[in-house]
Order: sequence, then C-alpha cells, then structure tokens
Amino acid sequence: MDFTRQIKLAISSGKLLFGQRQTKDACANGTAKLIIFAANCPRNYIEEMSATHPEVTMHQTMIVNRELGTVCGKPFSVSTICILDAGESDLLTLDSNL
Repeated sequence: MDFTRQIKLAISSGKLLFGQRQTKDACANGTAKLIIFAANCPRNYIEEMSATHPEVTMHQTMIVNRELGTVCGKPFSVSTICILDAGESDLLTLDSNL
C-alpha cells in the first residue's frame, strides 16, 4: 500500500482529525476507527492511548511528524492522525503494529 497516496485520498474523500487532543476526544466519544502515529510521537502518549482505548486500531508509521504534516498538506507537524471515515482510501485495512 502506498501510504502517502492513501492518506491524501482519505483527506479528500473521508473525515480525519489531526493532533493528539482531537484524537483523544474522538476516542473518548467512540468515533475513532484508526489512529496513525508518527514515528517520533511521544511513547507515553502511544502507551496511554493503547491502554485506555484498546478497541481502536493503532498504527505507527515510519514517517516523522514534520514529514507527516507535509503529506497531509498542513503547515505544521502532525504527530497523530485519527481516522473517523476513511472515505475511498484503504487505510482501515492497516494492521495494528504497536
């Protein structure tokens, strides 16, 4: 799977949230389907999310937060992406790799 292409497809056709706070809120209200973490996302945040929301699939990329922000077309670093609706992308087929 071309991860970069799938992210761009999800952004254009689905519903995504960016950032740790929005991701935590989406998990708390049960709308999160997948969480994607940047390679350099803080380990304690990843462990906290895994412990408090085991029902949500979580995937850590090899892309650092600055590059992930660029892939998403954002002018800032993105350490966490929360997928609410993957749209036409295949992102929901990613396996949990934590």
